[in-house]
Amino acid sequence: MTNSSEGVSYAAAGVDIEAGDRAVTLMKEWVAKTQRPESIGALGGFAGLFDASRLKGYARPLLASATDGVGTKVAIAQRMDVHDTIGHDLVAMVVDDLVVCGAEPLFMTDYICVGKVVPERVAHIVKGIAEGCVLAGCSLVGGETAEHPGLLGPDEYDVAGAGTGVVEADALLGPDRIRTGDVVVAMASSGLHSNGYSLVRHVVFDHAGWSLERHVAEFGRTLGEELLEPTKIYSLDCLELARTTEVHAFSHVTGGGLAANLARVVPEELHASVDRSTWRPGAVFEVVADAGKVARAELEKTLNMGVGMIAVVPRESADATLAILAERGVDAWVAGEITERGDRTEAVTLTGDYAR
Repeated sequence: MTNSSEGVSYAAAGVDIEAGDRAVTLMKEWVAKTQRPESIGALGGFAGLFDASRLKGYARPLLASATDGVGTKVAIAQRMDVHDTIGHDLVAMVVDDLVVCGAEPLFMTDYICVGKVVPERVAHIVKGIAEGCVLAGCSLVGGETAEHPGLLGPDEYDVAGAGTGVVEADALLGPDRIRTGDVVVAMASSGLHSNGYSLVRHVVFDHAGWSLERHVAEFGRTLGEELLEPTKIYSLDCLELARTTEVHAFSHVTGGGLAANLARVVPEELHASVDRSTWRPGAVFEVVADAGKVARAELEKTLNMGVGMIAVVPRESADATLAILAERGVDAWVAGEITERGDRTEAVTLTGDYAR
């Protein structure tokens, strides 16, 4: 082994350890803002710690776990050089999967893979994750930033995260609770959320030839600003519903669209009918459809079409559900009902035409 100062170094291979250390220093401020009382230790250890003694108050605590990313929405953030919202999307995709079963999100970890560590950019990404954790009521207890030169370009990155939550066993929500006569309450999305961006990017860039700087009258802002609109985080709203009124199930509307995700919580013997005429999808869905001449069926199996979360509740709880959500600033409405499956093969049917 040589001891030459001219030899190959890790930095020469494209990995900058000092930049990584600076990124950790910059992100500490934001991670600290997410800490719950149960969080133990500071950022920089080998593992995040969470005091599980709080679970002693549960009769039979069930731990829930979820992991996700934000898909090709990161390409929009990179092209716009805006990196402090994509973490918000990441948290939403994870915690809103957790809350579907009634679980309270407790903590998250993240994984950020970059082509080149730019400390300020990494700190902006973590800032978004931390702000999302605050909105979700969970702690960011740790994570990993990996530099992969040669695999990713200097300005490229991807993000992923995992979360853990807890729910009392006898409060577990899901298909077993759903009954005939229940109603489907839809909660409005904030836009595209973090699904279907491969289709959307193909439509607006490759098909329509638009730029991110293009001002779109229907949006009242640029295309890029619309596409970067953060995913709405529903976890605390859903938990409040579960605490204060009767809820049988939630469904997080992500990849696959409303029908496919609602079908995941509809029992085999039952059927959910959803009436499109009860809402009008946001402008972004109409613009994508028109710009790409995208068929409604294709849109509905790819995008959320204006509904980001669904609650299935007893009919007698519908008014209370809507009132609670209205108090919390969540636009919601009764969009359908649960009936017997009969001879229908599908679990969910969308009927009517969208409101105009």
